[in-house]
Amino acid sequence: MVAFITSLAFVVLAEMGDKTQLLAMAFATRFRWQTVMWGVFVATVLNHLFAVIVGNYITQFMPMSYVQIAAAASFIVFGLWTIRGDELAGEEKANHRSPFWTVAIAFFIAEMGDKTQLATIALAAQFNTVLPVWMGTTAGMMVADGIGIIVGIVLGKRIPERTVKWVAALIFIAFGLIGLYEYLPKEYITTPAIIGALAATGIAIYLVSRMGQGKESEDEASANTEEA
Repeated sequence: MVAFITSLAFVVLAEMGDKTQLLAMAFATRFRWQTVMWGVFVATVLNHLFAVIVGNYITQFMPMSYVQIAAAASFIVFGLWTIRGDELAGEEKANHRSPFWTVAIAFFIAEMGDKTQLATIALAAQFNTVLPVWMGTTAGMMVADGIGIIVGIVLGKRIPERTVKWVAALIFIAFGLIGLYEYLPKEYITTPAIIGALAATGIAIYLVSRMGQGKESEDEASANTEEA
């Protein structure tokens, strides 16, 4: 019980203001809260089970920095994907790419190398137990991200959808860039490299947004044709 309560409290505190809580907030503005909650739950259960069972051994054959870099890069891709837009907004097209799997995969990737996953590894090592730590950290994530979902629902009702999409996308991209800055070897973090990365990101955002606008125009034209 001590391991469970300690793990729950530790993760709730660690998750407040963390990128995955903001991710829950962003998804709650786009999808049904039940979908987001289940996606977060499944991703957390699998990710934290991975952490408590094999987390202590992964660094023997794969440096954790590699995992963290890959997760940070995926966030930038996910942010660009959000700007472009696609069938994700239509839950009726779940057979193509369902919102549930979008949330679950995004959360699983976001947790790789995150401080709550690392905390789960540390707690499992400290208490030398799996089940109580696994249940406690999972419950802590659900409490903290549930708060994010509630905030997201409120924001989603008050802010235009286009604004919500851009805010969510920029959150993803910002955390990706920050993650790369933190986890890439310091010899690569030079002023020219930072300027180049920001410029490349800006160009990518512009190009992807143009693609998204073209797609929206095609969708509108198609809808007008069907109505006619």
